[in-house]
Amino acid sequence: MNEEKCKSILQMARGAIEERVDYEMAKVIDNILDPNTAATVTRKITLSIGFKPDSNRQVIRVEVTAKSALCPTDPVATSLFITGDEQGEVTAVEMVPNIPGQLDFTGGEQEPAPVLKIIKNA
Repeated sequence: MNEEKCKSILQMARGAIEERVDYEMAKVIDNILDPNTAATVTRKITLSIGFKPDSNRQVIRVEVTAKSALCPTDPVATSLFITGDEQGEVTAVEMVPNIPGQLDFTGGEQEPAPVLKIIKNA
């Protein structure tokens, strides 16, 4: 058999299957290099190849899907301090490490912490 005619299924569709795998590979590499993800978590590329023959068993439709399983970004955390006033309004204030109004090293003033107004009845 002539070796030029022997191709891998991955080389079919005018190279589009390989292209899809390479596309997912780029997403995996970007995810590995992202400092907001865990470095040692395993990432995966799954290649699904479906074969659907016609009723005469002569023509086979081949559908290929490449999918990557990436590492999620690390969680971002903050702390809230719950407080209220005499009217019973509840608020949550983000706990920040600096005191509002305090000056930083560049002479800038620390902004007040974000405040959430809690709505009890919607």
